[in-house]
Amino acid sequence: MKRSYSHYLMVGYVALFIGFLLLPLLIVGGAAFNDTRFPSVWPWKASTLHWFTQMAENRQLLVAVWNTLMLAVGVTLLSVPIGTAAAIVLNNTKGKSRALLYALMTAPILTPAAVVGISTLIFWRGVNVPAGIFMTTLGVSSIISAFVMLLVLARLQSFDRALEDAALDLGATNWQVLTMVMLPHLRPAIAVGAMIAFLQALEAFNVPLFARGNAETVTIYIASQVRIGVTPQINALAVIMILIAVAGGVTYEIGRRREHKRRLKLEGLAQAAEQAEERGELIY
Repeated sequence: MKRSYSHYLMVGYVALFIGFLLLPLLIVGGAAFNDTRFPSVWPWKASTLHWFTQMAENRQLLVAVWNTLMLAVGVTLLSVPIGTAAAIVLNNTKGKSRALLYALMTAPILTPAAVVGISTLIFWRGVNVPAGIFMTTLGVSSIISAFVMLLVLARLQSFDRALEDAALDLGATNWQVLTMVMLPHLRPAIAVGAMIAFLQALEAFNVPLFARGNAETVTIYIASQVRIGVTPQINALAVIMILIAVAGGVTYEIGRRREHKRRLKLEGLAQAAEQAEERGELIY
């Protein structure tokens, strides 16, 4: 059977789209293994791991990596509970106040990051918090928390309130309903929010630019190196960061599939129990 032109057009579009996404990453990664002083993949001189070795010996870069990891972990630990709590509060709010609360909670996303960075510096300095990684964590978390809130809020739309009411009727406390009924349902969204928070914190630039003080993150280090000339050490670091992102995505997908299989199994058991009860075969 002949394929239509629309099929080939769609295949070509998908190929171009994937190439548009992956080609820059492949070029960046390839330059990390090329033995040239300036990052490039053409002409290819020789394959080498020299730039990875130099990266491991670059103390300034390693300090920047350490600061970035501390920032990412801090942002994740701070933004996930804040965003989750905000989503639950917003989901339980009704009327006109819900629209106002939603606008206030999403304002950090719509505000330019540079403005958030300046505001973070002015506000926290006003309460005697010194500029540094801690202040940067607070500033970045104010933005990332809103992303986490939106993810959890979307998941809450599929939450069956009947489960909450049933748990309360059976004598569960509000805390037990939250921890044993609602949070297990929100776990996939919370996991995605944590992964996004970590990865977004790794690439944060505008807020650290104003709030970092003397501390240096990877993005700030790369920006400073652009002025004096970038070496393939940055490409070597990019390869590692890409691998971390890919590993995070693969780990999440494996966890999601396992959770889906577990949910299908539980639904099957519940359906079997219901059918057995209808036949009078279920003994209490």
